[in-house]
Amino acid sequence: MQFLLDVITTALIGYLSFTSTLATSINVFIDGTNPTEQASSQTATLTALPSGYHSNGLIPTILLESASYQQAAVASSENTTFTTTLDPLAAIVNIYCTSITATQIRTTTGTGFFVHPSGVILTNAHVAQFLLLENTGAFGDTSCIIRNGNPAAPRYHAELLYIPPAWVEANASLIDDKAPSGTGERDYALLYVTSGMDNEPLPSTFPALALATGLLPRSVTNSAVVAAGYPAGALFRSGSDTDLLPRQASTSISELYTFTADHADVFGLRGSAMGEQGASGGPIVNDNGKVIGIITTRGNDARDGVGSLRAITISHINRTITEETGFSLENNISGNTPYRAQIFTDTMAPFLTGLLVKATQ
Repeated sequence: MQFLLDVITTALIGYLSFTSTLATSINVFIDGTNPTEQASSQTATLTALPSGYHSNGLIPTILLESASYQQAAVASSENTTFTTTLDPLAAIVNIYCTSITATQIRTTTGTGFFVHPSGVILTNAHVAQFLLLENTGAFGDTSCIIRNGNPAAPRYHAELLYIPPAWVEANASLIDDKAPSGTGERDYALLYVTSGMDNEPLPSTFPALALATGLLPRSVTNSAVVAAGYPAGALFRSGSDTDLLPRQASTSISELYTFTADHADVFGLRGSAMGEQGASGGPIVNDNGKVIGIITTRGNDARDGVGSLRAITISHINRTITEETGFSLENNISGNTPYRAQIFTDTMAPFLTGLLVKATQ
């Protein structure tokens, strides 16, 4: 069992480098024409990105075939209407994980944001993966806390609600890969707040952002958007937590990409102050105050300026989580989240064990 824990540790931390670059050989979509004209043109195409899932058949059906998970999801899908905020800075959180061994202390920091007033957080899989290491001893003493405020301060404990099984399966094969690269495909996860730090009572509601789950139109190219998060450049330079501050920056969409050839799954963002490590998992908000994507990887600074980023669309998350669970993103963030999270954990444990055994054969 300890061997399997060691293997999962290697597989999970290996993805941190996976998200630092995008796949090469990307064709340029923007040709200088008006975005509206592009949207209406019959010849306009999205830039194709290679999919690491559909081409290899890596769409596990374990959750679709789990009666207990399906029943939990049905019970959670009864009420998906709730009040949201228009202020990204009110909704973002810092996810801060520390692993301590006898010889080293390893920390990782990322961003997430509330998507349901009950305390559900949307972030990246490569940020949330460290919650899988808690209480295992596989990588020393690992703990993750949710922080917010200005500067960020410890506020909450959280547990994993959902991480795409397809993402875990695809990254298990990276155990011995010394130079991985990727696009951020299916790089998302859901957490939920379970308690306050030092037994502090939880607020009655959390300030959640509204999600734009519909397909992103091609006319959004060159549109102004706001990126928010906890960029950690100042923290890494000073080593002081007082420098981990919530930030938002105006930027614009430079180009659109697709994994399936018929809708936008990823978009590029021109350089801004948000383009630093630690901003991963932050929301990209349109002029209607709705989140259209979350930051996943660094962008092409040579093309889009220093601090460029790329984000996966909320429609990509909605489509792929429906593929893997049978329920939409809105359904997955509503209802009895602790119950569904426990079912997810119980269902996924044997799957992950089998996956890791196969990967090491």
